[in-house]
Amino acid sequence: MKQEVGETAGKIFDVLTQNVEISVSRIPKAINEKTAVAYQALGWLAREDKITYTSKGKGTYVKLS
Repeated sequence: MKQEVGETAGKIFDVLTQNVEISVSRIPKAINEKTAVAYQALGWLAREDKITYTSKGKGTYVKLS
């Protein structure tokens, strides 16, 4: 499972290099991954200080740090 989360973190990182900012809720669909695994991968990236979260209205967005 740890390897799957790490690989998913890499996919998210790739998506974020192509987009300035993306809604957290859109990430699982953007990388074609289960929501739980995508959110764990976001946590991985956040722990490594690779991403920054921003709240806008009712949504939460993420971008590279």
